[in-house]
Amino acid sequence: MRHRRFRPYRPILAWTLAAAAALAAAPPTTPSTRPNCPRLSAGWYGDNRARLQEVIDARGTCAGGTRDGGRPVAAFDWDNTVTKNDVTDATVSWALRHDGILRPASWKATSEWLTDAADRALTAACGTRVPVGAPLPTATRPRCADEILEIREAGRTMSGAAAFAGHWNHRRTVPQYAWVPQLFAGHTPAELSSYARRARAEALAAPIGSTRTLGTHTVPAYVRHYDRQRDLIRTLRRAGFDVYIVSAGSEPVTEVWSRGIGIDAAHTIAIRSVLDRHGRITTRNQGCGGTPASRGETIPYIDGKRCWINQEIYGVRGAAAWQRQDARHRTVIAAGDADTDVTFVGDATGAHLVLNRNKGELMCRAYDDADGRWLVNPMFIEPLPRKQALYPCSTSAYTAPDGATGPVRRRDGSVVPDLADTVY
Repeated sequence: MRHRRFRPYRPILAWTLAAAAALAAAPPTTPSTRPNCPRLSAGWYGDNRARLQEVIDARGTCAGGTRDGGRPVAAFDWDNTVTKNDVTDATVSWALRHDGILRPASWKATSEWLTDAADRALTAACGTRVPVGAPLPTATRPRCADEILEIREAGRTMSGAAAFAGHWNHRRTVPQYAWVPQLFAGHTPAELSSYARRARAEALAAPIGSTRTLGTHTVPAYVRHYDRQRDLIRTLRRAGFDVYIVSAGSEPVTEVWSRGIGIDAAHTIAIRSVLDRHGRITTRNQGCGGTPASRGETIPYIDGKRCWINQEIYGVRGAAAWQRQDARHRTVIAAGDADTDVTFVGDATGAHLVLNRNKGELMCRAYDDADGRWLVNPMFIEPLPRKQALYPCSTSAYTAPDGATGPVRRRDGSVVPDLADTVY
């Protein structure tokens, strides 16, 4: 087997001290005196639009931020940050309804952590009649679709048994996320991209709020781009920012969707599968920060998103890619919606944009607002109601590498108190 070659990175050059001094010495300006500065559209919660615009004006082309050849960077999670609903799930849904998953030689071999119970459940539900490498009849065998969906969504079998067991770093991976590209082993990236394109067309055409039934599962039938996020990305690019997508989905799928808003493959980072000598997806993925290729041990997930940003955008190699970099080698704006995004969103130097989906650690850090740069916005489509209970920031909202839960701590070690949900 061979690794899929990493794309060449483009190191981001820091602003020079001279440029910074010149900017500091310049007379203060206001948006009204900057007629050529890209402007965000309305539709944001509270003062979020004004605060984002302030960062864009200060760090983009209006402030001379690209005079020395460097470009400020913004990074966005994709699923439920740029779109409403999960595009990887939409692709899995389409594949299950069109017999798009190939029978593996061994279900157990698809994941490093798949349990014997899951192996037995998948074998019983999906059968052994079709040859290895042939399409599974998931469109006409709802039991098979049910088992796959339950393992993907909940990490358990339809009977309730744990689908994954063992040891993994809970801030670098989660088995059911890594399992999705592993499900498409045997396909080429081009074939998976074609599934994603068809799933995309279907999901964008489906009415908002619509669902469909697969086996006994009810899943969203629609996906929508958030207009405000598309506008933010467009404004950032016009203001001289390099904009990246960083997702814990499968890269061929994410690339199809990011291309739809003008983000090319070179600016899309997701789970990168290792290909075999025939160019087909395997159950292994590329590593980050000095870790080798594996069956899912290192993906763009929590601390893994920081690693991939440091490695692919800023050219940081080896173990250092896991560490928070100096301000010159971090994003200016970062946006996310879930705990999988908390590390890279927190690394941003200008604004940490959070869409509220009631995810514990992320919302604790957002509402604590330790550096005064956290912006919380309700979801733009079907926002959640207010969470009635306090977020358990002081006790259990943080997940440690070994999976244990504990208090969320600030960088100085102090504990974040339990906090109320106030933006919904």
